[in-house]
Amino acid sequence: MAETILVVDDELNIRRVLERAFTKDGYQVYTAEGGHQALRLLEETPCDLLLTDVVMPDMTGLELLRRARQKHPNLQVILMTAYGTIPTAVEAIRSGAYDFLTKPLDMELLRKVVRNALREPATASKGAPRKPSKRKQVTFIGQSDAVRQILQTVERVADTRTTVLITGESGTGKELIARMLHEKSSRAEKPFVAVSCAAIPETLLEVELFGAVRGAYTGAETDRIGKFEAANGGTLFLDEIGDIPPLIQVKLLRVLQEREIERLGSNTPIPIDVRLVAATNRNLEEAVESGAFRSDLYYRLQVVHIHLPPLRERREDIPLLANHFLRKFAEENGRALREISPEAMQILQNACWKGNVRELENVLESAVVLASPNATVLLPEHLPPALRS
Repeated sequence: MAETILVVDDELNIRRVLERAFTKDGYQVYTAEGGHQALRLLEETPCDLLLTDVVMPDMTGLELLRRARQKHPNLQVILMTAYGTIPTAVEAIRSGAYDFLTKPLDMELLRKVVRNALREPATASKGAPRKPSKRKQVTFIGQSDAVRQILQTVERVADTRTTVLITGESGTGKELIARMLHEKSSRAEKPFVAVSCAAIPETLLEVELFGAVRGAYTGAETDRIGKFEAANGGTLFLDEIGDIPPLIQVKLLRVLQEREIERLGSNTPIPIDVRLVAATNRNLEEAVESGAFRSDLYYRLQVVHIHLPPLRERREDIPLLANHFLRKFAEENGRALREISPEAMQILQNACWKGNVRELENVLESAVVLASPNATVLLPEHLPPALRS
């Protein structure tokens, strides 16, 4: 029997277009103009997939999602809306939606998402409690409003499979946020694999990410798995995503859409279950406008966007960070330092910190090591001369 799709949208033209498209693809298609009609249809006719608008007069798509999944837990759900927002997308995924697409719809992408959804069993709501990881939890230090908002977003999206794009200057802690997303998820016991795309030559990046089969290139004497396969079941963190070349952009987009990879030299697809987190210090919107970065890949990457402000924009966090690094390096190096003098702290708070938290950490490590072994208070003279001036 043909797989069945229920299309729910209050706009008649959209229902007709989607009904024609999916009927042509061989599916059995039903339509409803609102949530209440959709729930009645689901009671009368079992369906495999629910494709619903979010903003409708009688019931929101999110409410329809929850009510439909309560009675039909095996029903796959895809939401679509012209008013895509991060909180809505996050809530949709946490409530058990397979994916969240924005209008105007890319029909080819929608077809691929529908095919993938029908191949996978529906999952329960991500809001259910899970067994905590035995790993040591990483922390992002700060008490500023910006940091609080970032940590709230991390908590909301961590235990989803939604792709996250992290932006910010070098040294702001992008990889730390990526690790927090992993450690706070149900994937925490699975691999966290980090790749710096800028550090790998273009000719090697494809093999590094997707792997290769024996004989694919000169010197390939055995099969080699890539980072996607190494991260299977866990999280893959692609740092400096803005530096990947066009060919890799195309292959990465395909991985996000199909959830499968092909090793270099092979035509055999390999299914993967990887949560992708990407980061960059570049302005990807400008790269899209200039043609250096694919717009379709950009929109797939930034389903959830977390921006990390530079340290100079959250100076109230400097004392917390400075004292944390003081204690850390004093313990590691057997020093007696226990506090930072007000004068030294003032210098730290007034600095411009072009290298952000990473630069602050390096300054504190240097100061701790160069201070007298018996010193208990970090003084201005322990700080680098350039910083004092």
